[in-house]
Amino acid sequence: MRVLEKSLIINTGSTSTKIAVFSGEEEEWSKTLDHSRDDIDEFDEIIDQLSWRQELILEACKKAGYELEKFDFFMARGGLLDPIPGGTYLVGEEIVKDLKAGKNGEHASNLAAIIAYNFANKVNAKAFIVDPVAVDEFKAVARLSGLPEIPRKCQSHALNLKAVGRKVAAELGENFEDINQIGVHLGGGISIAALEYGKIIDVNNANQGGPYSPERVGTLPALDLVNYIFENKPGQSEFKKELVGKGGLTAYLGTADGREIEDRISSGDEKAKLVYEGMVYQIGKEIGAMSAVLKGNVNGIFLTGGLANSEYLTDAIEEMVSYLAPVFIYPGAEEMEDLASGGLRVIRGEEEAKDYKTERL
Repeated sequence: MRVLEKSLIINTGSTSTKIAVFSGEEEEWSKTLDHSRDDIDEFDEIIDQLSWRQELILEACKKAGYELEKFDFFMARGGLLDPIPGGTYLVGEEIVKDLKAGKNGEHASNLAAIIAYNFANKVNAKAFIVDPVAVDEFKAVARLSGLPEIPRKCQSHALNLKAVGRKVAAELGENFEDINQIGVHLGGGISIAALEYGKIIDVNNANQGGPYSPERVGTLPALDLVNYIFENKPGQSEFKKELVGKGGLTAYLGTADGREIEDRISSGDEKAKLVYEGMVYQIGKEIGAMSAVLKGNVNGIFLTGGLANSEYLTDAIEEMVSYLAPVFIYPGAEEMEDLASGGLRVIRGEEEAKDYKTERL
């Protein structure tokens, strides 16, 4: 009798779609579908990319010899849902409805669960998400923004932050739930989180604040932003794209590619050097802020995500913050493996899948 543990993992990011096939904990095959800025700009809204990305995934799987019927369950990166505790969730109509509507914001991660749900329905299987960006473990004080009508929201690269946090804890010889860490996910967006005993008790919302990143503006001067909007009257959709998809390094230098920027710095481009160092400067400041949240009780700081492959960048960050705690570098992301593991825990009966309807905070 065949063991029902073959899964298709779907992880949609701002400029790529990562897919992988797992048999139990073992990865059989994986592929990253890179999307050019020209391709992305063909779509007015992120949700408009749904059919395009779905077909790209089907085509890649077919070329690799995988039909949907071969998969026992489907795993997806979670999107911008209502606030929920960490865990594994069954993807149902309520999740799909909120993601399609962009109820809590537009982001490429919204697409993954919808695609997984569509695939699962075709073959009478189940789709799950694990530790989505909507994981909310804030303390009440962290929600205060200074304007009651606009509270701070807990949205982060929770899956990778928690997955790498577990690895760092093991490296320290500790349990994840027994130590404090500052986790830094360095990707198209940047999340810097205070992890207190395994829970993300504070983090910048990578779409709305914190350091600027390859594609996002980070925290902007509030009154100057208001003046800019009233004076220039930008269209809402296009301006959101400017802030979240074309800000940061892209706005200053015309590219989000750290390798290209570092090549320009090596060639003597002083502007590229200043802008890159500006991002490092803001990352270091935010790490310091999270240290204050943890009252200086920090066992480790880890840097992960795609940009953590750059020694230029990680060395510069480490120089700023290593006085706080040891710095650990985990380049790339642990998301695919952790998504597979989350689904397996449910399939094997080790934990129950949570219900989005009843778990929403």
